[in-house]
Amino acid sequence: MGIAAIVLIAVVAVGIGILLWWIGAYNGLVRMRQDLKSAWSQIDVQLKRRHDLIPNLVESVKGYMAHERGTLENVIKARQQAVSAGSVGEKAQAENFLTETLRSLFAVVERYPDIKANQNVMALQEELTSTENKVSFARQFYNDQAARYNAAIESVPTNIVAGTGGFTKVDFFQLDAPAERAVPQVKF
Repeated sequence: MGIAAIVLIAVVAVGIGILLWWIGAYNGLVRMRQDLKSAWSQIDVQLKRRHDLIPNLVESVKGYMAHERGTLENVIKARQQAVSAGSVGEKAQAENFLTETLRSLFAVVERYPDIKANQNVMALQEELTSTENKVSFARQFYNDQAARYNAAIESVPTNIVAGTGGFTKVDFFQLDAPAERAVPQVKF
C-alpha cells in the first residue's frame, strides 16, 4: 500500500467522521426544536384554558358591577388581543396586558362584598389563579428550552449546522409588566 492510498483512506475517514458529526449535530438541533415546540404547546394549552375562563368570570360579575363597565370592557378587549396574537413576542405582550387587566378586575371585585361572597365568582377566581401558576411553570420550562436551543445555535461548531439547516433563534416568553417583576412585599 502506497502513501497515496494511505492519504486517501485518511481523507475518506476524516470525511466520514465529519459527515457523522454533522448528522449528529443536525439531529440534536431537530430534537431541541421539537422539545421547544412541545414546551410552547404546554403554554398554549394553559393560555387557552385561561382565555376560556375569562368570559365566565366577566358574565358572573357583570350584574354586580354596572358602574365598572370600563374595567370589564378592558378585560374583554385584552382577552381578544391575547387570543389573536401571532408570534411568541406578540403573545407575551398581549398576555402581560391581559394579566394587568385581570388584576384591575380582581381589585374592583374586592370592593364589592356581594361579589366576594358569590361562590361562582370565587371558584372562577381561584381557577384563574391556579391557571396563572400553571402558565408560569410552563413559561419557565419553555424559556429553559429556548435558552438551550439558542445556545446550541450560537455555539461553535453547531452554528455551522444551524446556519446550513435553517435553524433560527427563538424569542423568550418574557414578562414585561413591571408589577410582575416587583418583589412581593410582606406587611404585618
